[in-house]
Amino acid sequence: MSVSEEIKRLHELHQAGALSDEEFARAKERLLNGAPPAAPGGGDFASEFSSLRRSRTDRWLGGVCGGLARASGVDSWIWRLVFALFTISFGFGAVIYILLWIFVPEDELIGK
Repeated sequence: MSVSEEIKRLHELHQAGALSDEEFARAKERLLNGAPPAAPGGGDFASEFSSLRRSRTDRWLGGVCGGLARASGVDSWIWRLVFALFTISFGFGAVIYILLWIFVPEDELIGK
C-alpha cells in the first residue's frame, strides 16, 4: 500500500471515530517519517495488552478490571459489568476473571 493510500485509510478511520486526534497525528507522522505502517491487527493495541498489569489502586477484588481499564482506555466499571454479565449469562466470566487474577502480574509499587 502506498503512503497516500495509508494516509487516506487513516483519515477514514479518524472520520469514523476509530482514531482520536492524537492517534491520527502520531500515525500520520510515522508514515511521513518513513516508518513501516502498523500491522492490520493494530500493533499499538497489542503492545498495550502485552503490558497488562493488575491495578493496586483501582480494585475491588484482584485489580483485574482496573488493569484492563488502564490498558484499554475503557472505564473499569464497564469491565466489571462485562464480567458480571458474562458470569450471569454464560457462567464463564468468573473463570476468566480468576485466570486473569492468577496469571496477570500486579503493578509495581511506585515508591519502591
